Amino acid sequence: MNATDLPAAIRAKRSYLCVGLDTDATHLPKGVGSGAAGVLAFNKAIIEATKPYAVAYKVNVAFYEAMGTEGWHVLEQTRAALPDSCYLIADAKRGDIGNTASRYAQAFFGHLAFDALTVNPYMGTDTLEPYLAYPKGDIFVLACTSNPGFAHFENLMLANGRRLYEEVVAQCQSLTPAERVHFVAGATHITALQAVRTLAPKAVLLVPGIGAQGGNLSLVSKTGFSWQAPLLVNASRSVLFASLEHDFAQKAAAEAARLAAEMSVILESL
Repeated sequence: MNATDLPAAIRAKRSYLCVGLDTDATHLPKGVGSGAAGVLAFNKAIIEATKPYAVAYKVNVAFYEAMGTEGWHVLEQTRAALPDSCYLIADAKRGDIGNTASRYAQAFFGHLAFDALTVNPYMGTDTLEPYLAYPKGDIFVLACTSNPGFAHFENLMLANGRRLYEEVVAQCQSLTPAERVHFVAGATHITALQAVRTLAPKAVLLVPGIGAQGGNLSLVSKTGFSWQAPLLVNASRSVLFASLEHDFAQKAAAEAARLAAEMSVILESL
């Protein structure tokens, strides 16, 4: 799936929910086992439980890399279990010089066949070009993230009157093809999210920070959603760990359904 397919997918499900598979091997519920095998069993159960409500999945690569060789195999098997009818994001936050970036593109867009990859732009726009030179795959550029450290660098005021994250978004507007360039904008910094939307009116915004981090879904949606360039609101811990008992999949489904129902109501009002 491409980002251009998202409006149709959102209309069909009346949801713009992205389920984050930040699966912690040390924090698994009862009944799924432990280690790499437990993570895979858990992921498959979560995917099956949430796929009626999710239009996207975001797999946080760090949780799989932490398990070494076994973790990479779980990442491959998790990707194979994800529905191709959903938009699939590898959350790896890669950022490096061109020849290295081209290998990251090959790994995530080629070998693993993800639809999109999160990337770190702070070495310059030339480090993003290799991803767009690859025949397929969208990028989500880190702009204003949801963590408190957003204030340390991303929100610094520059001499030209822009915040650093605004300069990042503005300069990324010159990347081509433009329809493959999108941004991460945290739900916990609503003014920054609004600024990103203004600077990038045609980009999809991947929005972390709803749920465990306290972002307001209604406010985020009214600030950043448009049918031309929708939001993907990510929920990870609030869905994954809605229960640590044997009913974890049912509770995950219930939380995903609750979020999707709220999104459906919001969509009616937009």
